[in-house]
Amino acid sequence: MPTLTGADALVHTLQRHKVEVLFALPGVQIMPAFDALARLPGIRLITTRHEQATTYMADGYARTSGKVGVALVVPGPGVLNASAGLGTAYACSSPVVLLAGQIESWGLGKEKGLLHEIREQLDILRPLTKWCARALKPQEVPGLVAEAIRQAQSGRPRPTAVEIPPDVLVATAPMHIPEPAPPALPHPDPQAVRRAAALLKGAKQVAIWAGGGAVRSPCARDLLEVARILQAPILLTPEGKGAVPEEHPLCAGANYYGFGPAQWVVPQCDVLLGVGTRFLLPTFRRWAPKPPQRLVQIDADPQEIGRNYPAEVGIVADARLGLQALVAELGDARPGRQGEAIAQQARQRALYEVREAAPLQVRILEALRSALADDAILVAGVTNVAYWANLAYPARLPNTYLTSSYFATLGYAFPTSLGAKVAHPTRQVVSINGDGGFLYNAQELATAVKERLPVVAMVFADGAFGASKNDQRTRYGGRYLGTDLYNPDFVRLAESYGAVGIRARPEEVGQALQTALKATRPVVIEVPIPTRPPPIQMDR
Repeated sequence: MPTLTGADALVHTLQRHKVEVLFALPGVQIMPAFDALARLPGIRLITTRHEQATTYMADGYARTSGKVGVALVVPGPGVLNASAGLGTAYACSSPVVLLAGQIESWGLGKEKGLLHEIREQLDILRPLTKWCARALKPQEVPGLVAEAIRQAQSGRPRPTAVEIPPDVLVATAPMHIPEPAPPALPHPDPQAVRRAAALLKGAKQVAIWAGGGAVRSPCARDLLEVARILQAPILLTPEGKGAVPEEHPLCAGANYYGFGPAQWVVPQCDVLLGVGTRFLLPTFRRWAPKPPQRLVQIDADPQEIGRNYPAEVGIVADARLGLQALVAELGDARPGRQGEAIAQQARQRALYEVREAAPLQVRILEALRSALADDAILVAGVTNVAYWANLAYPARLPNTYLTSSYFATLGYAFPTSLGAKVAHPTRQVVSINGDGGFLYNAQELATAVKERLPVVAMVFADGAFGASKNDQRTRYGGRYLGTDLYNPDFVRLAESYGAVGIRARPEEVGQALQTALKATRPVVIEVPIPTRPPPIQMDR
């Protein structure tokens, strides 16, 4: 075995596991790793302007590529800054690996006030990851990093983390660099599959509810085959958009709070098949304490089975493997069901309702869909137009529509789009931002220009934290405090970084986007827009 430093072993392990890019921000405790990256070329290093962007970019890279996204930050403030992106990745089931610096190992737990010290940093990382560990010897580095990569991709994908003190990075030891281990995918229990198939075949009408798990495990072909056999309309969560093409005849569309086709589809069904969805309570709150339908639930995470509502049959399995087993057990198509008719009627009613509730947002989203290619990646931020995009923007392919799920992370959209562009340099990548959220990470325009990432950031500017201001208007008697914003000129801000700035009225969005997509530099499109209520407030 070769004798290597911990830092060299770290880089060799990443290379052996085919990690091609690392999102990082330098600092004293991780400089040995930076030096190893310089001496051992092969991994692209992208330096961000804030640690928050390291994990957001890693998330965008991971979710759109299917590979792990790897971030590297200093301990203490670096880890705390990166934690928002870890929380987002956890909520979105994204395989992000955080390589976290630490103080010198001799000072751990002693509270001596060493630079960037947190008394128990692993205690911060545990609730944000599915697995985390600390390397206390250089020879532990390869195995722990390899395990972090394996864990991030196994079962339900979620972030992992490894802490490495600086003295461990510079110490030497004989090293074994492990080969990549294939991620462990849960296979369905045949008995559970048989019970599920019997329940589904005996139902009068089935509906399928597909969530993020149906996107993480690409299963469009198998999902559509189950829907065809059962003649079951497909409903999508925002995280499930793109699991199947939303314009497919069996797809009724996506749902968000009280809006969407589920309100017409679900009452016609006696059995619901959930695929990779947690049946999140706000979506189904009218069911409390339990739905009238019988539930079959497929999920890679055994803890999700029956978490929010009791499932009559639970199948712990990767979505694709679970659906393939169901296809084999179901056999021929079921006659006498009206899946396509139910789906299309509900879809049309839902679209009419959304157009009535949010006509301006729908016109903007239709202009976006018309201008973008089928494989374009749209990152929907936490802002009004993006809320309505969950309902009115049809995704056609998996991993082309990204949200921050229940974490609802303000400011995540722009840096996440940069990671998506790193993964797919030839595809169109657009983020929908509010004026409040964009300024959380506007400094990453410098990263986008430096790294030549021609993304398009749409900034819908209403001069407010709009959802909160609407809350004050509707629930607090119009007592406005702390929700109005003072904004820069976003066009000039973009130009000051060397990006392109465009200002467009809402009716000019399509033309502005077509111009922006031709640019070879990052583009910011500022769109002044009135403050509008989000779906959650209109559904109260």
